[in-house]
Amino acid sequence: MRYLVWSLPITVAAAAFTYWLSTSASSDVGSASRAESYDIEEGALLYAENCASCHGAGLEGQPEWRTPGADGRLPAPPHDETGHTWHHPDSLLFDYTKLGGAALLARQGVEFDSGMPGFADVLTDQRIHNILAFIRSTWPDRIREVQAARTEADEQRGEN
Repeated sequence: MRYLVWSLPITVAAAAFTYWLSTSASSDVGSASRAESYDIEEGALLYAENCASCHGAGLEGQPEWRTPGADGRLPAPPHDETGHTWHHPDSLLFDYTKLGGAALLARQGVEFDSGMPGFADVLTDQRIHNILAFIRSTWPDRIREVQAARTEADEQRGEN
């Protein structure tokens, strides 16, 4: 019973956070949503060095990634086609990676620490773009097309 009392507010907060991410405009970081070119091989190496410890070597994410832990944070989601990464435009993925979850959400007026650290002090913008290009390169064609359409719509709205 105690589990239910605590799990409901955490689940509601996690659902609200996920909804916000799926509907929000990109942040005001001012970054371009696309690099001029991508180095997918470098992206794969950088992913292995900087992301795989949480998101999995095979982009599979952590177990029970949809269920908040005792600290209220959701485990790292998968970046393969089973996760929600592909539901977001490139600009949001870039900003989330560069700033980290807490900082990006704070810019939107939301206080929530997703657990995602920012990599602005570790990776250049180009390297972040390369990691994201690597992740996209692993998705099936249909998912890449859907995500590309979301990125294009985001860019047409001028929200990046």
